[in-house]
Amino acid sequence: MTDLQKDTVLVTGGGGFIGSHLTEHLVDRGADVVVADDFSRGRLANLDHLLEEVALEPVDLTTREGCVRAVEGVDHVFHLAASVGGIHYITSENVGGLTPSVLMNHHLLEAARREGVDTFLFASSACIYRQQHDGLNEFSEDQAVPADPHSTYGWAKILGEVACEAYHTDCDIETGSVRIFNAYGPRESLDPESSHVIPSLCRKAVETPDGGSIELFGDGTQERGFIYVTDLVEGLVQATEVGLGGEAINLGNAQEVVTINELASRIIDLSGKNIAIEHDRSKPTGTDRYCADTERMRDRLNWKPRVPLEEGLRRTYQWVERELTAAGEVAAGREEWVTHD
Repeated sequence: MTDLQKDTVLVTGGGGFIGSHLTEHLVDRGADVVVADDFSRGRLANLDHLLEEVALEPVDLTTREGCVRAVEGVDHVFHLAASVGGIHYITSENVGGLTPSVLMNHHLLEAARREGVDTFLFASSACIYRQQHDGLNEFSEDQAVPADPHSTYGWAKILGEVACEAYHTDCDIETGSVRIFNAYGPRESLDPESSHVIPSLCRKAVETPDGGSIELFGDGTQERGFIYVTDLVEGLVQATEVGLGGEAINLGNAQEVVTINELASRIIDLSGKNIAIEHDRSKPTGTDRYCADTERMRDRLNWKPRVPLEEGLRRTYQWVERELTAAGEVAAGREEWVTHD
């Protein structure tokens, strides 16, 4: 069993949504944290309160040189950096969703091997699973084979998992992969072009005037299970400390699965406004229903998420409201945009 306290830990993508929360968690546990991020998507502001306690490496992880520099002197790696976005990004990017991530995965694993890193945890995704339209899709780990993801982003994650298993088998490095299902919470992107469904809905509810309406992709009956970000980072750390032996496990929350319509209604309730829900059935919606089968996660990690959806949504909505108010962006009808899944 690995203990991260007082060890040197690298978090790639540490300026991002999940990465900044993980960095904060590791600092609280007493680890010496190095953050590698080119801040093309992550925000330095996410780490403002930690700048005196972490080392920043603003490197390009798609290059061998950048990865060697980031890994030098490190005991453990949490590899979160990737080309990522909402459904618009995943369904429209091909080379952009594949090449940067594949380069990062390869160069970073090889640098970790050469440097003698003890553990390497790869942040994979639910997007590795085949997105079917046949009702219930509670994905278990064995459903990743045969591989048939719907995007190059999903293929990049599969290739990362394969590489982690290969390095565990052939080299003296403890690796593992966690397939993340629908994480949400403060610090997530609020950009209408790339945000995920919960921050997108929260922003729209904040900006829409009383008596207005918001628009959803599809008919809103799509179902999802969401995991709050502080639960997620606890699971990431637990996976590293327990050790996955090169294997991949799901990391999500199947305790509360909701439709997008219900999700929108809950967020509108938090706004205290009378807002109608409209639908655009011509837009992409993703699979009808998916969440994580978490049996292996519970067995391997002896752990489960703790934050209920109601509480997580309240925290997230309040953060979005504060962010938009501070930026002076709370204005009715400021721009036309719709929510993404």
